[in-house]
Amino acid sequence: MARRSDTESRLDDAARAGWLYYVAGRTQDEIAAAMGISRQSAQRLVSLAVAERLIKVRVDHPIAACLELSSALKTKFDLAYVEVVPSDPAGTSSTVGIAEAAAAEIERWLKNVEPIVLAIGTGRTLKAAVDQLPPMECPQHRIVSLTGNIGPDGSAAYYNVIFSMADAIKARHFPMPLPVLCSSAEERDLLHGQPIVQSTLKLGAMANVTFVGIGELGVDAPLCVDGFLAPDEMKDLMASGAAGEICGWMFDHTGHLLDNPINDRVASVPIPPRDSGTVIGVALGKRKEKALAAALQGRLINGLITDEATAEHMLSA
Repeated sequence: MARRSDTESRLDDAARAGWLYYVAGRTQDEIAAAMGISRQSAQRLVSLAVAERLIKVRVDHPIAACLELSSALKTKFDLAYVEVVPSDPAGTSSTVGIAEAAAAEIERWLKNVEPIVLAIGTGRTLKAAVDQLPPMECPQHRIVSLTGNIGPDGSAAYYNVIFSMADAIKARHFPMPLPVLCSSAEERDLLHGQPIVQSTLKLGAMANVTFVGIGELGVDAPLCVDGFLAPDEMKDLMASGAAGEICGWMFDHTGHLLDNPINDRVASVPIPPRDSGTVIGVALGKRKEKALAAALQGRLINGLITDEATAEHMLSA
């Protein structure tokens, strides 16, 4: 039998101490007694569990200000679902808070006894949310990717979500075996005509709930950084009035999809209809404000997970 390293053994102890403290509700003195260590060692192990992200915490107590913002957003934009999380004024992350909230909402849908179709986009925020999901057994559900899973060079897209989700959720998963953008409209039509892709397109249109990121535009936006669009293409899009994107679909400042050659190359499943399902956008921060405001105005989404600062901006815009 291979001997575990001192680092692995210490992480095991940290996980045990973290579980006893956060889940079992033991005091540090009780943890020390249970593990046969000093109180100071127990305290250090609990701190290590947090530092190594072995512990994931959700706050279930609703905050009044967040609830008021949620209600106001629902009314202003006729939304079916809103979750507003507290803002971290000193924070620099674009996923902390909303990733945990999105994970909780995904988990709630997956706990349905009746079969559902859950559609999901891609990107950093949704990847962070999926990483928060606990293992679940729900073979009655179908989970479908709205966006292609292949990068510009033919490799698996780094921020693809469907495969990460399949690691935790025991359900039927349907990836989209295409790039986000095809080289031409003709190539997109040819690929969409394949039976394996046709079934994914039809399934996406049936989604009961959809989770998507709201993409900002610019030469430093994910579509450029990840190599799907050249900087000149991005600049041309913005000059033609593009304000944001969802799953590669470009929309203008009023939230209407652009009549543009780039949209003719998008291989993603069309954004599912909001009249038959819930389409939840997950986004926060100043970089997302323009795109999110347009998506809300154009009713591209009818659900939202964001933070206080972004919610206040959406209400005052």
